[in-house]
Amino acid sequence: MRRATGGGAVLLLALIACRPPAPRFTLLFLGRSPAAWLGGLSWAPDPERGRLLAFDGELRVTRRITNPRLATPMAVTPLGGAQLLVTERTGEGVVVDTAGGGRVVREWESPDVASLYAAGGALVAASRSPYYVPQLSTPESDTAPLIRMLDTLGRPTGRGVGTIRRPATPLLDYVANAGAVAVAPDGAVYYAPLVRDEVRKYAPDGQVSWTAKRGLFRSESDPEFLPAKGRELQLRKALVNVALALGPPPGGRLYALGSDDSAATRLRLDVLDATTGAILATRHLGSREMAVAVDASGALAVFDADSLVAGADAAPAARELFTPPFALPDLAGDTVALVRFRGKVTLVNFWASWCDPCREEFPHMADLYREFDRKDFEIAGVSDDVDSGRMLAFVRQYRPPFPILVGGGRMKQVYHYRGLPYSVLLDRQGRVIERIFGFGGAEEFRRLHDTIANEVRVP
Repeated sequence: MRRATGGGAVLLLALIACRPPAPRFTLLFLGRSPAAWLGGLSWAPDPERGRLLAFDGELRVTRRITNPRLATPMAVTPLGGAQLLVTERTGEGVVVDTAGGGRVVREWESPDVASLYAAGGALVAASRSPYYVPQLSTPESDTAPLIRMLDTLGRPTGRGVGTIRRPATPLLDYVANAGAVAVAPDGAVYYAPLVRDEVRKYAPDGQVSWTAKRGLFRSESDPEFLPAKGRELQLRKALVNVALALGPPPGGRLYALGSDDSAATRLRLDVLDATTGAILATRHLGSREMAVAVDASGALAVFDADSLVAGADAAPAARELFTPPFALPDLAGDTVALVRFRGKVTLVNFWASWCDPCREEFPHMADLYREFDRKDFEIAGVSDDVDSGRMLAFVRQYRPPFPILVGGGRMKQVYHYRGLPYSVLLDRQGRVIERIFGFGGAEEFRRLHDTIANEVRVP
């Protein structure tokens, strides 16, 4: 057989050189969360894993940021040259320095029950979050602003945009006024209520510039109560808008992620002219098309969000040491230091007697503890109770087989976690494998068991 040489190789190189360049994408939404363009990367929250992800122009994950203060990040928005303002599910604002290793610069409490934040210039807009909506809330004043304006430190400026809508049932004020928000560089504010078919633009002076409707419903009614099922409240409401994002310049387009079926189980994307409010295009998304981007020409592209996020775990990130190392008394008063657990895979679990999910979690932790040999795996349960009597009553009730350490109500200030329970899984060198926020039930512990089993195989 004669091998092709010379000209064949040159032809192959020519074909490779003539391939069109890969398109450059800007991510608009990942799942149901808006993304942000900062520092040449698209940043998006990954709520399930409590982290932020950065995607390059080919939508490959290039950076990951984790922090105890990022429990369930739901949205991101640029705040200055290198900072991201992150919305936590429970409404806290967390400012992260992407150029400083992902350190948290500052944070603030929500001005509402839970807020969603969007930034533009030197101002931050805070709307009632569509990601955490209490069924009941205290009725608000007729003059309460629809959107509160904050400075970049999270302090109210005293200025508001719009006024709230008063539903027929005042206790449903929060449901009727929760909504997505976006802010343009010129200070214009875009708002899309969660349960009403409209998108509005407010000029920088607070006046309504336009209102756009999709024509989803022949008539719309306010949320209202249905007959209760046991103790569970039932509401009749149509979920319409989920998230807003402004596209990259010079397109001048607003992207509204919303519901196709009044329950937000099927999503649609509407593209609006940000100047006039005209709906330019509508795309109905498939069940797996949960990542939306635009290319350099402004053309829409949709992707399987799970596949994009899976790329974040293809190459494990360098593990960081768990800090600060603790030295805490156990129930007998003896000091137990973190270094005692070096050489074992260790789950450090923060809990308190008043935490109901902690009560649900303890039996699962006891089972997990018994499934591994003590030379390979350990649990350190750190109580953050102030009341030692209640802590001891909890321990007597659940009789954990693993060591209990006494944090004395100081642990949140030291480790900056968002809520309880909070766990950190460490490798044999005391480095963080993963952080676990809240209690995810039996399925979470099955996954945790598999992670530990893989880790203990590493000498």
